[in-house]
Amino acid sequence: MTLPPLNALRAFDAVARSGSFRAAAELLFVTQPAISHQVKHLEEWLGTPLFDRSGRVPSLNQRGEALSRELVLAFDRIDSVCERMRPQKRDNTLVIAAIPSIATCWLIPRLPRFRKQYPEISLRIVYAHHGDDIDFRDVDLAFVFSKGAPSGQDFTAKLFLSGKSVPVCSPSLLSSERAHGIGAAELLGWDLLHDTDDSGWKTWLAKVGHPVPEGQLPGAIFEDFNLLRIGALSGQGIALCSVAMIEPDLVDGRLIKLSGVTVLDEFGYYLVISGVPARRDNTLCA
Repeated sequence: MTLPPLNALRAFDAVARSGSFRAAAELLFVTQPAISHQVKHLEEWLGTPLFDRSGRVPSLNQRGEALSRELVLAFDRIDSVCERMRPQKRDNTLVIAAIPSIATCWLIPRLPRFRKQYPEISLRIVYAHHGDDIDFRDVDLAFVFSKGAPSGQDFTAKLFLSGKSVPVCSPSLLSSERAHGIGAAELLGWDLLHDTDDSGWKTWLAKVGHPVPEGQLPGAIFEDFNLLRIGALSGQGIALCSVAMIEPDLVDGRLIKLSGVTVLDEFGYYLVISGVPARRDNTLCA
């Protein structure tokens, strides 16, 4: 028997608890299409709809309400058991939670300089996945990607990198000389690479004034930014990538920028710091 899709269950639970797909996306620091995709995946796995979509705003149907009640109990029990089993964090260890893109592209390359400057500090780096909670009883700092600064009573958030994204590709796919003259129509003739879904590319096409094709855009879909970046680096297609995350690739010529038109301008990479070390009892979804 296959296990149910846990990420999809968490997304559905967030929608049920918060009351809307938009609120769930803000709660889990993901896009609204990503929440919709996960809920659709869960409904397909279950073989039954969980929402009444006849009105302007989707609402839980009878099956959705029943599942929501059980998930609240299940997730609360899991949280309680894990809390009892978790060992205390060592005070001399700095624990940093980072989403995979920041961990790979920004944080880890800078760790040698940090360790050299602060040899007395022990480090522990853990992933902060979209949809997972960050418990500040065990984490001192967190790097997240968010639409606007995360807010809470016991932590502070500071913007440190922009989330603006542009079309890029490998020089093996398109020379830098040709890149300066490529337009949206020609771009659609190449394989497009998508991060989670095709909403980014549809937003970019609309922003440059090009008609947005109906239905799913062609091209491979990658679950996270690191996979998307590797796909672009290996010449598999054109991707929308955060300029801040691929700056070394652009400088070294591993990737070339095809347009100055950006998307995800309202998003950013935030450093989240626990504000009350003696009472770190809130969580943050990253």
